[in-house]
Amino acid sequence: MVDMRRYLLVLDTDLLALDEELNLEPINYLVEQQEQEPCEVVVLSPVDTAQAKQRRMEILLWGGASNILPAPAQFPTAARPGHDANAAAEHRMNLTVRHLTAIGCQASGVISDEDLVQSVEVETRSHHYHEVILAISGQNAGWLARTLHRDPIHHLQRRWGAKLTVFSTGPGGTSAGNQDAG
Repeated sequence: MVDMRRYLLVLDTDLLALDEELNLEPINYLVEQQEQEPCEVVVLSPVDTAQAKQRRMEILLWGGASNILPAPAQFPTAARPGHDANAAAEHRMNLTVRHLTAIGCQASGVISDEDLVQSVEVETRSHHYHEVILAISGQNAGWLARTLHRDPIHHLQRRWGAKLTVFSTGPGGTSAGNQDAG
């Protein structure tokens, strides 16, 4: 039996759309890994919790505004229509698994209800990976978190070091990952 390298590919956005924005770097990177040695890729697709956080912020802001605005100040109470975060995460994962299988990788997928960092930590505690690849939109943290190095990328870099490859379109994001994945 051939010992395959195992990669954890973490997505918070559609891989093909991100790949297009980054001039095919994420897919080319995985194709290169596959050509060097057969690989297995596990696609981790965290459920987008940003909508829930934004929702809580809206309630807080509207609650504060109700003290300033003349009555009756109302704040929204219904969930945003037409967005199923679980379905979006599953769709993103399935598309990526199909695409990776088409380029020759053995691929499977996992959906997580945790935030991006916690999803990676849970998955890597229970399975061995040679490398973690982040393919993210870069919208996971604000400027303050990035400045203080409290954003997901910096957190995972502290844990994974050279075994973390990042493809991100966000502010200050990198489009080329670490090539030394030892």
